[in-house]
Amino acid sequence: MNNLYEKHLMICGATGCLASGSQSVEEALRTELEKHGIKDKFRVVMSGCPGFCEVGPIMVVYPDKVFYCRLKPKDIPEIVEKHLFGGEMVERLLYKGPDVEAPARFFDTIPFYAKQKFNVLRNSGLIDPENIDEYIMRGGYRALTRVLQMEPADICEEVKSSGLRGRGGAGFPTGLKWEFTLKEPGAKKYVVCNADEGDPGAFMDRSILEGDPHTVLEGMLVCGRTTGADEGYIYCRAEYPLAIKRLKIAIEQAEEYGLLGENILGYGFNFKINIKEGAGAFVCGEETALLASIEGKRGMPRPRPPFPAQSGLFGKPTTINNVETLANIPLIVKEGGVEEYIKIGTEGSKGTKVFALAGKVRNTGLCEVPMGITIREIIYDVGGGIKGDREFKAVQAGGPSGGCIPAELLDLPIDYDSLNKAGAIMGSGGLVVMDERTCMVDLARYFLSFTQKESCGKCTPCREGTKRMLEILNRITEGEGKAEDIDTLESLAQSIKDSSLCGLGQTSPNPVLSTIRYFRHEYEEHINDKYCRSGVCKALFNYKIDTERCTGCTACARVCPVDAITGEKKEPHEINQDLCTRCGSCIERCPENCIMITPVEKKADVSS
Repeated sequence: MNNLYEKHLMICGATGCLASGSQSVEEALRTELEKHGIKDKFRVVMSGCPGFCEVGPIMVVYPDKVFYCRLKPKDIPEIVEKHLFGGEMVERLLYKGPDVEAPARFFDTIPFYAKQKFNVLRNSGLIDPENIDEYIMRGGYRALTRVLQMEPADICEEVKSSGLRGRGGAGFPTGLKWEFTLKEPGAKKYVVCNADEGDPGAFMDRSILEGDPHTVLEGMLVCGRTTGADEGYIYCRAEYPLAIKRLKIAIEQAEEYGLLGENILGYGFNFKINIKEGAGAFVCGEETALLASIEGKRGMPRPRPPFPAQSGLFGKPTTINNVETLANIPLIVKEGGVEEYIKIGTEGSKGTKVFALAGKVRNTGLCEVPMGITIREIIYDVGGGIKGDREFKAVQAGGPSGGCIPAELLDLPIDYDSLNKAGAIMGSGGLVVMDERTCMVDLARYFLSFTQKESCGKCTPCREGTKRMLEILNRITEGEGKAEDIDTLESLAQSIKDSSLCGLGQTSPNPVLSTIRYFRHEYEEHINDKYCRSGVCKALFNYKIDTERCTGCTACARVCPVDAITGEKKEPHEINQDLCTRCGSCIERCPENCIMITPVEKKADVSS
């Protein structure tokens, strides 16, 4: 790195900000610097994700720590002129929000970051992910050099004593998994990194790979050294082209530096890493289906035992960890790492967890928080609360395999055991926040339709059971529910959990069971009253204008796509129920909140 640079301009080059135009911002910045003849004085880097996706594109100016957000190419000349030349911050481009009284000038004064603890994301946004020197400068590969001088059993004990649990699913102890592979005989063993992140709304692994690929490579190297493996595979879905590109660059750089390949650093340790691009099947997140896919077979799970530690990839002992788990490893096995690591988290869940915040929360994006933090702190302190100051209803934790946690459990600490007791799972770390406009029956139907579609079809309970459950949920949301449907759903769900072959089927009923557990009244209302109070299930509600509050502003009529709303200006309006498609445009646009969700009027029985 050139120490003569006056400032380092770190532009978010992760997928989220790229989608909102950060590439154009970078091009405009380089053009502007070149125009002024100062391109050699300022270093421009397309970095990893700093987490705050809601306000992208983002640029942080170091060493000032000035945080510019929602940038557009037209903003760049002003930043160059005022900040880089004049030393004056551009106030209008600083972070503003309901959680700050004045624009937040510096990266570390933004409330979104106040309760976060960066372990896994320690380098993301701070280094050039395509430059191995910057990773090394931040302490990279020191864990590898240390373990090359240790006995495998001793490394394994350190990982076990850290309390690290797998960050991709049920939270199995990582050190114990490594120990199983270590104790298996055989000259050929494998390490597999599961980067097949398939949960809707989850993008933690993608961001780690895009922002700090070397930390995952180092974690795999440490695992290989510990278990006796000499080859690794990263199974990354093909929909992550930037992650794959940066992984390939990182592998080439590590090989050039002698950190991958034959006789690494002269210690006689051989290890190579391959990349396998997945085709996007959700079931390939299950470890045995993933292994089959790497082998060139159809991605379908197989019964266990034998477990992968005994007979995994190509029939050899194999250790499988997900991206975030491996990214924790360099922190743990570096000198003094375990002692620092166990200070964070709870008794049964050590360290931090990266979550993807999505849904009806103000601050969407990535956050890394200590285990044991409450749901309330994540949603209201990190997430900034619910959009539009609406009422919090529930949060879906763990993706399609997880469960819904209601408002009465807002102060539940987030760790593996607490979430399991509440009927959810940690999973990969997706958190989808819902407000009072979310119908929990429809939500359960949505997630079950996803897992039913993604079922590989190998075992009958998952293939047929999820289909029958989905049929019932569809019937309920269409106003055709029967009194016995709730009991049938619970019975089917339990059978599927008990008898499915793999984790996809075993966890697929979780959204249904958790919503019945906490929101049974909504199911009963759908079935008995034929009413969806959230205004989602179109067969079960009408929109009605409160004529006493309506001012006749015509905002609703102007956005109605079917001209179902009529009325004179400054006079109360009405909705023609025969024309209304219940699209929701009017209720979103009404400035007086005078459009109500009402039950469908039951038609009189004239058959007699």
